[in-house]
Amino acid sequence: MGFLTPSPQPVPPADFVRLPLRERIRILAAHWVEDGFGTPRVLHIVYILKMLGLYFALGLAITSWTTDHVHFTDPASWFDNVVVYQKLAVWLMLLEVIGLGGAFGPLCGHFAPMLGNIRYWLRPGTIRMAPWGRHVPGTGGDERTVLDVVLYVAVLASLLYPLLAPAEPVPFVPEGSGPQELVPPAAFVPILIAMPLMGLRDKVVFLAARSEQYLPIMLISATLGALVVGSETSAAFVNLVVAFKIIICVVWIGAGVSKLGEHFVNVVPPMISNSPGQPGFLKRWHYRDAPRDLRPSRLAWFMAHVGGTTVEILIPLVLLVTTNNTVALLGAIAMAAFHVFITSTFPLAVPLEWNVYFGYIAIVLWGGLGGGFDASVYNIWNFSEPLLLIPIFALLCFGPVLGNLRPDLVSFLPSMRQYAGNWASAVWTMKPGVEERLNELPLVENQVDQLQRMLPTPCEPDDAEMTMQKVLAWRSMHSQGRGLFSVLYEHLDDIEERTVRDGEFVCNAVLGWNFGDGHLHDERLVAAIQKRLNLAPGDLVVAYCESQAIPWANPPQAYRVIDAALGVVETGTWDVRDCVAEQPWLPDGPVPLRVTWAADGFQRRRTLTEGPASDTSSDTEQTV
Repeated sequence: MGFLTPSPQPVPPADFVRLPLRERIRILAAHWVEDGFGTPRVLHIVYILKMLGLYFALGLAITSWTTDHVHFTDPASWFDNVVVYQKLAVWLMLLEVIGLGGAFGPLCGHFAPMLGNIRYWLRPGTIRMAPWGRHVPGTGGDERTVLDVVLYVAVLASLLYPLLAPAEPVPFVPEGSGPQELVPPAAFVPILIAMPLMGLRDKVVFLAARSEQYLPIMLISATLGALVVGSETSAAFVNLVVAFKIIICVVWIGAGVSKLGEHFVNVVPPMISNSPGQPGFLKRWHYRDAPRDLRPSRLAWFMAHVGGTTVEILIPLVLLVTTNNTVALLGAIAMAAFHVFITSTFPLAVPLEWNVYFGYIAIVLWGGLGGGFDASVYNIWNFSEPLLLIPIFALLCFGPVLGNLRPDLVSFLPSMRQYAGNWASAVWTMKPGVEERLNELPLVENQVDQLQRMLPTPCEPDDAEMTMQKVLAWRSMHSQGRGLFSVLYEHLDDIEERTVRDGEFVCNAVLGWNFGDGHLHDERLVAAIQKRLNLAPGDLVVAYCESQAIPWANPPQAYRVIDAALGVVETGTWDVRDCVAEQPWLPDGPVPLRVTWAADGFQRRRTLTEGPASDTSSDTEQTV
């Protein structure tokens, strides 16, 4: 790839668009091995400048302006005051909810302009997604109103308050810790009220703010922080710092547990392949025999389950219980290196700032730099109110536990399945002309059109189409992609004539934000689009799958087929082991599917494929 130009396409785009879908996926999956998404180098520079300049440098500058003991020109002071933990969390939450965090730019489907979020959420008439609209009075409907805009502005204002509020000195700290400051506990109360209210009206804003990550920090800051202000001993401050450590450890451990099972090893190779800093031979080593066999290699398994799962579970457990400063420092350095590595791969959805924050804060909380937080003092065994640990752990573990038992009820974000590969996902198929009709929705411009005017290198129409289909190849390299394409092949006899898009990128264009959450582009979003466009049966057909419950127990993974005009027309399951055994382009045909329900009178548009990869049992008959 060039500095200003994308990497060359593997075949001429005009020839590519005429090929069968399976062949297109095969070509682009093989191309992904060494080139990833193929974005110009200049975009990586933009992401790095945004990450280090806008977030880290400006965040530290704001912290230094609003505190007495953190000085922008004194790097040592960046690591020995817990107020940095609070201020950077607020700053990152603000950037995320504006759209300058993880959902920014081409790697999230925002090509021109590169900003979503705030453009949509300040505009009445755009689509919103209420989580429980039929059950919570005053939250129903799917159209953004002036009330929603006012709530969104209130969220922005309530984040500015603790960010800009002058820090208060901590009256009593353990000997050797140095002077400490905290954001005034009351400054967090407005966001703790405004964000849940916003979430009841539009869960997209709630999730975009990464509330599952940052609201617990703010809740602990408001509650245990208030105890610190009124305390006459250092015990309350120790409790606060330990609670902050518990929060970050639960996030790490929850993410590690979610990577158990069959999915995650399929995440690592395409993620490494998208890294601009990895040489081609190392990228190829993560596949069994690229480009012929794109299943993960033994190296990929090691990177996934030793370098990934094991690190995310064992090291945080050690950090949670250690009282030894050397062990704490080594563990903090290991977790910082872990996050630096993830950042270097520029994964789709680009959670770069989040990784910088967690890696940096690991050093702050456990590094002991500059007379910082001594592990022999700030550890879970010195928590002076043991009964308080029960509600803290219950609050932090509720989402991951329920999300693994009932993934249909909880977003993959509160479930702590970030980049675990076990995602609710969807692939959308549209008859000719339907994608163009999406532009009739407020503020929506489909991404093929965006690519044709993207600077500095606008795409020709066929080139733009080929670029968008790279996302399909990426999806097919993951376990759920092979199941979703199997569903589509079994249902549609006209799939070669249809526009096929990854649901996550469609969602980014329609709602302004997505971070891998399939719950945002299931039948509810399809129904909202149908309400506005009045499509005919068959115009928009979506294959959707739910996250696998308790993946290490390997239950079947559930799918749904959604027709915009008819609603859900079929549900069923597949075995994840069948998906991970196949190549991304399914050369042997669809994986076996088991139909569990179909709408009255529904008939698939094609019969099931005969052959070794098909299930022709009575559970999967064509006519229902």
